[in-house]
Amino acid sequence: MYASNANSISIINHNAPRLALHFIIWFFGALAIWYVLLLSNMVFNIVERRALETKVRTLSSEVGDLELAYLSASNNVNLEFSHSIGFKEVKAKFTTRKSLGSINLAENEI
Repeated sequence: MYASNANSISIINHNAPRLALHFIIWFFGALAIWYVLLLSNMVFNIVERRALETKVRTLSSEVGDLELAYLSASNNVNLEFSHSIGFKEVKAKFTTRKSLGSINLAENEI
């Protein structure tokens, strides 16, 4: 009975280094795949950032051109120009309200 127990323990001990080696190999394989995924993600983000920086430079130059066009157009806007395109100067009319006079507000409260 003792011999059968000893043999089963020795079988487990003989497979333990092999199982540990397989575990280590799989673990390093998973780490390598994870490393490649992270590295490729970083490279993709760097390329995308450079493309976006180029686009930002292009858009900022377009904004500068539009600001310059706005400033030059706003300098040309005056009263004569507004009359030439159909605007008319209107005299302002204000409304007034008659005072409440002698109405007692205290009587109207509920």
